[in-house]
Amino acid sequence: MEIIVFGAMLGTIIVIAVRVFSKGVDAEPPPTDDWPRRKSQPPPPKTKNLPSHPRPIHRSSPSQPEPFSATTAQPAPQPTILRGRAYVVDGDTITIRKTQIRLFGIDAPEMNHPHGKNAKWALVKLCKGHEIRAEILETDDHGRTVAKCTLADGRDLSAEMVKAGLAIDWPKFSGGIYTRFEVPDARRKMWLADARQKGRMHVWEAFEARQRSSGK
Repeated sequence: MEIIVFGAMLGTIIVIAVRVFSKGVDAEPPPTDDWPRRKSQPPPPKTKNLPSHPRPIHRSSPSQPEPFSATTAQPAPQPTILRGRAYVVDGDTITIRKTQIRLFGIDAPEMNHPHGKNAKWALVKLCKGHEIRAEILETDDHGRTVAKCTLADGRDLSAEMVKAGLAIDWPKFSGGIYTRFEVPDARRKMWLADARQKGRMHVWEAFEARQRSSGK
């Protein structure tokens, strides 16, 4: 009888042990303080700092002129041109259509100065039978119109008078453009005109005083 009871108890113990063992193999161990309930996710991989997409370079273009506007357009200033036959006053002065004109950029002797009459008649010869074109430039201190005067063939009257040795360049007004046409003895011959250009008006005064005293 004792053997039967012992065998039954032994069988029961074996069955219980088998059940406990089968559960223990697949079971997850109970959580503890050093075993987190969820495994932490690995940190995301580090990425390189890639440069941002470069912005397009806008190069400044040179400023463009405003387009032509017919509504605001104005006529361009035109030089005043006189044309006609010339009346010669002296070696550097003419009259066209009642307008007295001083030839641009030169100085010829006055009528009462040495070579003054020769200068006048040289200019008369140049102008005779020709229409003169006078491009008005300005008005001088004496109220006379200053103009660049040319013949029909394009010859400049100022240049022609200097070439003829009967006028000298006046650099103060011409910028020296007629100096190259001066004949070698021009300033010696027209010493009164040269003195005027250099501001030596006492030379004029002395010459004219002698003329008055001699009755010429």
